[in-house]
Amino acid sequence: MDCRTGKCSRKTNETDICITINLDGQGNGQIDTGIGFFDHMLNSFARHGLFDLEIKVKGDLDIDCHHTVEDTGIVLGKAIADALGDKKGINRYGDILLPMDESLALCAIDLSGRAFLVFNCDFTAESVGDLKTEMIKEFFYAVSSSSGMNLHLKMLDGSNNHHMAEALFKGFGRALSMATQKNPRLNQVWSTKGSLS
Repeated sequence: MDCRTGKCSRKTNETDICITINLDGQGNGQIDTGIGFFDHMLNSFARHGLFDLEIKVKGDLDIDCHHTVEDTGIVLGKAIADALGDKKGINRYGDILLPMDESLALCAIDLSGRAFLVFNCDFTAESVGDLKTEMIKEFFYAVSSSSGMNLHLKMLDGSNNHHMAEALFKGFGRALSMATQKNPRLNQVWSTKGSLS
């Protein structure tokens, strides 16, 4: 099977980003956003989704992390969409309940081509490391919007903000891996409409 690889670059006055993702990888991440905890989360996403992921970002971190995190989500979503192509033969749906110590996250995905985010997670800390926790929702919104993904993320239990964030990113990786997998019984898009765009 040929590897399904997507690539997207985007340069603005605020960020300069290049992302490559291989949906059929081994979980290898080469990630440099300039935000240490964000790099850790993206590496967790890649490792647990078994995606090979390369991310290089230069952002205006002298202002804050907002543009870097949001724009990384935009570019990652477009790279995922590029890798999926016409979506023929994929499972389309993926879901998981993922525990991380005291935290329990639910992630459900439909690669329907219709973007929608439901995000229910109440962080109690303003930041984890150098990542503002309010930006986690913005990241997932950007990924969902730019990829045409219906994405539900819910924190069902948790008290440690590091664990909560990590459960969300790992869960996202596992659910996306499930949704993007090829189904040997299917040689067309899994929709009565005949299209997932």
